[in-house]
Amino acid sequence: MTATLDWMGCATFRLTLGEQVIMLDAYIDRVASAAPTGATVDAIRQADWIVVGHSHFDHLYGAERIAKNTGAKIIGSYESIRIMAAQGVPEEQLLPVAGGETVRLSADVTVTGYPSQHSCVWSAEPLPASDAVCIGELGVTYQEQQEKLQGVWEQLNAMGDEVIAHLQASEQGARGDGGALVYLFDTPDGTLLYQDTSGHWQGILHGLRPDVAILAAAGRGNIDGEPIQGTLAQFVAQQAALLRPQRVILSHHDNWLPGFSRTIDTAPIKAEMARRAPRTELVELGYMDGYTVFA
Repeated sequence: MTATLDWMGCATFRLTLGEQVIMLDAYIDRVASAAPTGATVDAIRQADWIVVGHSHFDHLYGAERIAKNTGAKIIGSYESIRIMAAQGVPEEQLLPVAGGETVRLSADVTVTGYPSQHSCVWSAEPLPASDAVCIGELGVTYQEQQEKLQGVWEQLNAMGDEVIAHLQASEQGARGDGGALVYLFDTPDGTLLYQDTSGHWQGILHGLRPDVAILAAAGRGNIDGEPIQGTLAQFVAQQAALLRPQRVILSHHDNWLPGFSRTIDTAPIKAEMARRAPRTELVELGYMDGYTVFA
């Protein structure tokens, strides 16, 4: 079984396992000022499954159309599934998970979801450069985080007509991030971990040993509910050291919403991984590369 990955921008990938097509997140249609990826939601005519990491628009938006166009079943948090039901996706195509469930995708492929964490978007530096040292902001309560998040939404809503129109089109009424999940795919040729935001529970990642790991490289890293005291590069390298995969594939590191996001400089990540996880190869995909996962 040949396993290939097409990166479609942000944290969205198309995983092809032989004849089976699995979407990892579904955010493809983005603002015109973002670099084109060569993909659109309406051009996707085959998908068997859509596996969603969390409920924010830059991950879930598009899943409803792909599911309706292809009949794909959606796996996601209970909040993601609630949103998809509200968007008119038939109930028989919706599989809510909270973490711990193993779903059979085909005769020889399964996926298991695990509880995870979202990056600290409420931080004073929600999208720092990869080598920016961020410290403090420990012990911030939920209410304080929500107050800080208002500044992020105010920034987005002040970015002009293009962004405002995009936010309005992609608004699906998500309650927060909806509960972040990571997924481990088990295939005949190897195991693949998929993460779509920079956060984790150390105890969970420590027990997983994927052959290949897709790791998000954007935002202030979240470790066990607290922001990393250090850099994004250190955060990614620490995850690689916990997981010990043969290869790490980066995600969420492109400039998907110009003026808000940034293209992440991967050189500091490479340097940190060479120090913390020297046996792990770092892979940077171009859009729609058709990368062979278990080469």
